[in-house]
Amino acid sequence: MKNISIKGVGIYVPGKPISNRELKALANIDFNSDKIENKLGIKTRYIAKLRNINESSADFAEKSTRAAIADAGLKPKDIDLFIVATDTPEYISPGTSVLIQGRIQEKETSAMAFDINASCAGFVTAFDIGARILASNPSMKNAAITGVYNMPAFLRDDDIFGLTIFADGAGSIILQKNTVNESEYIAGDFITDGTQWDYIGIYSGGAKKQITPEMLANNEYGLQSLKPLPGDRNTNLWPPLVNSLLNKGKIKKENLDHILFTQINKSVIEDVMSILELPMENTTTIMDRYGYTGSACIPMTFYHAVKEKRIKPGDTVMFIASGAGLSVGSNLFRY
Repeated sequence: MKNISIKGVGIYVPGKPISNRELKALANIDFNSDKIENKLGIKTRYIAKLRNINESSADFAEKSTRAAIADAGLKPKDIDLFIVATDTPEYISPGTSVLIQGRIQEKETSAMAFDINASCAGFVTAFDIGARILASNPSMKNAAITGVYNMPAFLRDDDIFGLTIFADGAGSIILQKNTVNESEYIAGDFITDGTQWDYIGIYSGGAKKQITPEMLANNEYGLQSLKPLPGDRNTNLWPPLVNSLLNKGKIKKENLDHILFTQINKSVIEDVMSILELPMENTTTIMDRYGYTGSACIPMTFYHAVKEKRIKPGDTVMFIASGAGLSVGSNLFRY
């Protein structure tokens, strides 16, 4: 899909960063800071509820979308398509994307808006769909694609694992169809295994398990880890997916300028880059600053890679993201 380019980027996080030391005091928990910092790479994060900030998913998404629109030099009325990727929506219904369209465009328009829930692979899935919609619809020119994460809102107060890892944030890109631009969306590739649905997720509050007083009393609400995730899952999944997508796009590995991964574990990213025989200079990590922001982490990392000039116009870039379910997705494009 030639002439589909990323015109603007934007991010948003609530309040001031929270260090591991401050997290222990604010959340009244104890954990191994050295392991969190040295293995996962997480040093600080942003959590609205621990800062007593009255913001949630729609607020994060609105602010990052507005930032991306401004970065693209566009006006709110210029957006033809809003896609919000999240598994922590503002409401079950209506979609968070519809709220964002209403806040930004402030009236009924001909824009299209919908949500994507592919857990932490949501943004790469939305990127693929958004590029294809723009390419196939002659009446659309600009799309706002946002990944937003508000998992701390779904964490129980005693969830030490969740509180140390998950954080709030949003990242957005503006896709533009441009007949003279040399940028292009080359290909996407995906893996799904729905037999793994019962590892980790938010299982209460939907049609199957509506919340009752008994569920609240038994701590059967919010984020639940029902089975341990395999520690080597992404190490095994990502290298073959990288090679598969390169083959699909007919790109040689040595011509891949930058690759961004789900930002949940820095040591896993280091291992994968070693397996791929690529230098760490060819990737960017931000979990040290933001913790793990789920479906927002890929666009947030991309934002920093662009603004820090680690990714430059003309570079060939890949996104790889994994999420619960199991959902795994990837994008290959020329920036």
